[in-house]
Amino acid sequence: MKLTEFFREELDREVKRSRKALQQVPGGKYDWKPHEKSMIFGYLADMVATIPTWITMEIERDELDIAPPAGQSTKQEPKETSEDLVKALDDAAESARAALEKTTDEHLRTNWQLLAGGQVVMDEPRYVMIQETINHWAHHRGQMTVYLRLMGQKVPALYGPSADDQSF
Repeated sequence: MKLTEFFREELDREVKRSRKALQQVPGGKYDWKPHEKSMIFGYLADMVATIPTWITMEIERDELDIAPPAGQSTKQEPKETSEDLVKALDDAAESARAALEKTTDEHLRTNWQLLAGGQVVMDEPRYVMIQETINHWAHHRGQMTVYLRLMGQKVPALYGPSADDQSF
């Protein structure tokens, strides 16, 4: 199996899981967090919705600086509703699928860099970075489901049944 096919199939599986979680996001909880050191819920949900855009960047660009010089921020507008988050997920997934369709396994074996303030913090083949991104996505989605539980929302079955959803 080609790397592009493998990642396309994995992307599709993870989009379905993310959609189920994002559909449970309650309105009016954007700034909620379970602890003073925790990330706010809205930012976390936004990440779960948009992480597939990272795959697009890892294919189409050679690097990303997560701490660029002042004035070069790419801050996004907050998504306040479940519907907005699901739409963002669908858009991000479409972009990632298109990038995977256009690329080759040879390109995925070339290196990609993650920078912080102009300094290289990771320099790995693109396929490694894409796999790390998918793992990172699953991590934050799991974190988000804990937040959902703490807010009294339903937790969907993602990799198997949950206390709220016995489907598999």
